[in-house]
Amino acid sequence: MYAEVILPLPLGATFTYRIPQELDGKVSIGSRIIVPFGRKKLYTAIVCGLSPIAPEDMQIKDVMTVLDPWPIVRHPQLRLWEWIGEYYLCSIGDVMKAALPAGLKVESETFVEVNPDYEEDTSARLTETEAVLLQTVDHHGRISVADLEHRTGITRTTQTVARLVERCALMISEKLVERYRAKRETIVSLAFPHDDTDSMHRAFDSVRGAPKQEQLLIALIDMLNKKRHEGRDPEVLRSDLLTSTGLSTAIVSALSAKGIIRITTREVNRFGFTGVATGTLPSLTDHQAEALDRIHLGFLKRDVVLLHGVTSSGKTELYIHLIDFVLRKGEQALYLVPEIALTTQLTRRLQKVFGDKVVIYHSKFSDNERVDIWKKLLHDNSPCVVIGARSSLFLPYSRLGIVIVDEEHESSYKQYDPAPRYNARDTAIVLASMHGAKTLLGSATPAVETYYKALSGRYGLVELTERYEGARLPDIEIIDMLDEKKRGRSSGSPLSMRLLGLTRETVDHGRQAILFHNRRGFAPVVMCKQCAYVPKCQYCDVSLTYHRRQDEMVCHYCGATYKLPTICPSCKEPAIDVFGYGTERLEDIADGAFGDAKVLRMDLDTTRNKDGYDKIITDFSAGKAQILVGTQMVTKGLDFAGVSLVGVLNADTLINFPDFRSAERAFNMLEQVAGRAGRRDDIPGRVVVQTTRPDHPVINFLREHDYKGFYAHEIEERRLYSYPPFTRVINIYLKHRDLSVVADASVRYTRRLQELFGNRVFGPEEPHVSRIQSLYIRKIMLKIETEASMRKVKAILRNVYEEFMVEKSLRSMIVYYDVDPN
Repeated sequence: MYAEVILPLPLGATFTYRIPQELDGKVSIGSRIIVPFGRKKLYTAIVCGLSPIAPEDMQIKDVMTVLDPWPIVRHPQLRLWEWIGEYYLCSIGDVMKAALPAGLKVESETFVEVNPDYEEDTSARLTETEAVLLQTVDHHGRISVADLEHRTGITRTTQTVARLVERCALMISEKLVERYRAKRETIVSLAFPHDDTDSMHRAFDSVRGAPKQEQLLIALIDMLNKKRHEGRDPEVLRSDLLTSTGLSTAIVSALSAKGIIRITTREVNRFGFTGVATGTLPSLTDHQAEALDRIHLGFLKRDVVLLHGVTSSGKTELYIHLIDFVLRKGEQALYLVPEIALTTQLTRRLQKVFGDKVVIYHSKFSDNERVDIWKKLLHDNSPCVVIGARSSLFLPYSRLGIVIVDEEHESSYKQYDPAPRYNARDTAIVLASMHGAKTLLGSATPAVETYYKALSGRYGLVELTERYEGARLPDIEIIDMLDEKKRGRSSGSPLSMRLLGLTRETVDHGRQAILFHNRRGFAPVVMCKQCAYVPKCQYCDVSLTYHRRQDEMVCHYCGATYKLPTICPSCKEPAIDVFGYGTERLEDIADGAFGDAKVLRMDLDTTRNKDGYDKIITDFSAGKAQILVGTQMVTKGLDFAGVSLVGVLNADTLINFPDFRSAERAFNMLEQVAGRAGRRDDIPGRVVVQTTRPDHPVINFLREHDYKGFYAHEIEERRLYSYPPFTRVINIYLKHRDLSVVADASVRYTRRLQELFGNRVFGPEEPHVSRIQSLYIRKIMLKIETEASMRKVKAILRNVYEEFMVEKSLRSMIVYYDVDPN
C-alpha cells in the first residue's frame, strides 16, 4: 500500500510513501506518521489518501512510523484544508501547518556536537564567533542549533555552524523532537480489597514502629472510605493525600515498597470546569424572543442568517438560546470571536449556563493545552460549545450543529501573515456547510459584503433595532480639533478641553470612561529638533515608535528594537526628542490629569501573556479602575456596565487610510467603540469624537448611528469603482532583497497578467510600507468577476509564476496572494 501525505511545508503538492509490511493495517486516512523528506529531515505528515498502485517513475521512500493508533484528523477537516488551499491560493502544507497545534507536529531538529578527531589548523585560526560557538558546544555536549543560538546570544548561527562543519570541527545529526507533554496525575490505592481484614491487619503490623507510615495509611483508608460512601471511585490523588497529611512522597514510596499500596499514573486533560452551572437560560425581552423565532424560521430556508442588532441589543442572549437548542439535540456549537479578549467575559457567561460543556481554544494557550483540547474533541463526541478565535475553526468537530460568528465585520478574522491568508468568517460558513450545520453572523455594523448578501436574499436577515431593556444609544458629540486650535482651546495634550472636562465629570460621579486611540507605544515619532532626522528601522521602511517602559524604539512591523540615541546620528547634536501620542503616553497623561482615578491600559503590550486580557477586563468590570485607555481591542464587543463616556482621540487616523475599505473600517470601529457607552438604562451614554474633518461622510453617519445610510452610500461607491461585493479582489505581492530586481519583475509580471486577464489587472504599485524585513515589496491588484472559477484563476496564476521562476535571477523572489483582502 502507498500513502499520499500532506507535509507542513509551503509546497504545491502532496507526496507518496510506501507503507512497510510491519505497518500494514495501521495507517489510515487522517493518520499522523513520520516520513523522511529531503536529504536528512524528518517530518510529521498527515495521510490524505491510500492506494495499492505505486506512482510511476518515482523513487518512493518508506513511512518510518505511525504516531497514533487512530486518525487525529477527521474527513471534514481534510476537505476544509483542501478548500482553504484552493480558494486562498496557497499550499495545503501551509494550511496543515496553521491547523495543527505545534505539539502535534513532531519534527527532526538539527543537533551539533564537537568532532572528537578535530585538531585546530594553526594556519587558519578560528574567528572569535567560531571559537565561542565551538567552546559552547564543547561545554554542553550535544546541543540543538536553536539552543546554541539562545545560549551564546549570537544571531544567525547557521552559517557559522556550516563553516565549522566544513572544517570538521563540528558534526551534525538529526533527532526527532516531540514538544507535547501529556499531563499526568498519580493515583494511590490499597493493594488489596478494602474488606480483606487479614491483609489489613498485616498492613498495620508492617508499619508498627513507623509512625509516619501509619499516619499515611490511616489517612488513605479514611479518604477511600469517604469516597465509597459518596459512591465515587475508591482512589485518591497522591497530591491530595500528601496535602492532607503534610508528609512527603518518600513515605508513599515506602508503603508501596512494602506492597501495602498501589501507585499508578494516568493521563488527564488540563481543562475542567470547577464552578457551579445553574443551567438557567437568560430571559428574553419581547423583541429578543421575536428575533429568536425569526432566526429559527430563517434557518428553515437558508443555511446562513445575519443578525443585525444595534450595540447592546442583547445578541449574546440569543446566541446562548441557540447554543442550548443545539446542545439539546446532542450536537456541538462553535462560537467565534474576533479577539481573544472577548473569550474572558463570554466564558464566564456561558459556563454559568452550560458548565463543563464550555471549551475555550485560542493561540494564547500553550502547545500542551491546545493538544489536550484537540484530543478532547477527537475522542469525546458529547455535546459542547467551543469559544475561540480563528484557530478554533480547525478543531476536529464530529457533530457540529451551529457556527456563530460574533462581530462578523471585524478585520481580525482575516489572517494576514503567514499563509494561509484566510478569512475566518467565510471559512466558518464553508465549515458549517460541510457538517450540514447552520451559520449565524452577528454584528451591529455588518460588513458591506455580508449586508449586501442578506439584502439580496442569499442570507437570511433578522434585525434588532432596540437596546436591551430600553437603554438609549449614546449621544455623539463631534469636536473639530482645527477649530479648537484656532480658538485657543487646545489643552496641550491629545485630549480637547471638552473631553478633559467630561472625563473629569464622569470620574467624579463614580462612573467609568474609555479613551480610544489606535496607536500603541509612548510616542509614534522620534525626531531631531535640529535637522529633522527621523530614525528608521534598518530592515523596514518605517519610522520607529518609542516605548518608554522598555526605553527602546520599536519597529511595529518586524519587532526589531533600538536604543534611543542621545546624540543625533546626522547632525551630531543632542537634539533627539519624541513627538505624538501612543496609548502608553496617553495612560501617563490620564494618570496625571484625573487625580486619584485608577487608569488601565489595554493594547498589545499589556496583553502579551494568556492572563493579560483577563486581569484587565476583570479589574475594569469590577470597578477597580475608572479609566480604560486602549487601542482597537476596546472596541470589540466588551460589556462594561459602568461606562458612561467614550472618547475617540483621533478619528482621522482611521478615515485617512489609503484603501477601498478604509471608510467601512472607520465607521465600524467608531460605531463599535461608541457602543461601549451607556449600556444600562440607568446610565446615559456620551461619545466624544475628535477630528479635523467633522464634515466627512463617515462622521455624519456616525453622528446619527445611521448604519443603513452609511451602507447605501458605500455600496454605490463600490458599484461605481467595481469593488467587492461586485468583484473579487486578489492582491499579488512580489518580494525580493534587491529593489531593482523586484521593480523590473513586477512590471513584467503585470504585463503578462494583463495579457491573460485584460483590464482586470492594476499596478504594480508600492504598498504603504514598501520594505519589510529587508524585502522590497510590490503589489499587483486583480479584480475578477464573483462567479469566476477560483480553480481556473489559480491555474493561470500558477502558470505565470512558473514562467517567471525559470529565470535564475528570480528564483529567490517570493510571490504570494491575498484573496479578499481586508
